[in-house]
Amino acid sequence: MSTAGGLPKAVERAVLHGCEALQIFTKSPGQWRARPLPPEEVRLFRRDVERAGIAPVVAHASYLINLAARGEPLRTQSIASLREELDRADALGLLGLVLHPGACTGGSDAEGLRLIAEALDQVFKGRRRGRALVLLEHTAGTGTVLGHRFEHLAFVLELMTHARRVGVWLDTCHLLAAGYEITTEAGYAATFADFERLLGLERLFGLHLNDSKRPLGSRIDRHEHIGKGHLGLETFRRVVRDRRFARLPMLLETPKTEGRGARPQVDPLDAMNLRALRELRTAPPG
Repeated sequence: MSTAGGLPKAVERAVLHGCEALQIFTKSPGQWRARPLPPEEVRLFRRDVERAGIAPVVAHASYLINLAARGEPLRTQSIASLREELDRADALGLLGLVLHPGACTGGSDAEGLRLIAEALDQVFKGRRRGRALVLLEHTAGTGTVLGHRFEHLAFVLELMTHARRVGVWLDTCHLLAAGYEITTEAGYAATFADFERLLGLERLFGLHLNDSKRPLGSRIDRHEHIGKGHLGLETFRRVVRDRRFARLPMLLETPKTEGRGARPQVDPLDAMNLRALRELRTAPPG
């Protein structure tokens, strides 16, 4: 949900849509600099989240952060920005920060994955009292972006000293784009068998539910409305009715109606996608 008008407005928007979980940006995702969080705004946000009974709440990290960067100043900026965003997540009482692992700026994939692990350990080494998790998001694998294979995420975690403070976040659009065939029963079963073998379901902290404008294996990340893309409604029925995920947050990142402004109001597109998913929870296969 948008934080236009202040962080508490995101909670108000979530309540208007009947949300059970929430994702926000705590700063502009396309800028390094972040505005300070006023103590009163933080207090009201935490109060409103508690009153609404929304849990968990997570933030998505800036798109500029690249922990696989080899050169300066990008690597130093990325590590500093991750620290700052974790501080903001802790201040707001969030479960964690959903983070794209990074993209190679030179060298092999293995070298890039080592750089990610080293950066995460560097951040957590100085955060003994921090509670917010880093939730590494499985990616579509566009260009040199890492993290589109479960093996990538498993390799990062195996290299880390502070791996217990890192979880995994999945995205249905990314899975399909990366080549995981989750639109068939057999492919769905095989995908999550691989996830269990390589990472373990205890590492999974949530999912983004997005349909895909592009087909299987396209390696292109283009989100579509639920049931309107290459995943189709039956795939989402499988996900929302999978007992293994019954207690996990499932968050939409589908397109929103443009020009809604700062005043909280129901977004017709959000309402449409939420309604589609809620109906799939109980409706028989069609």
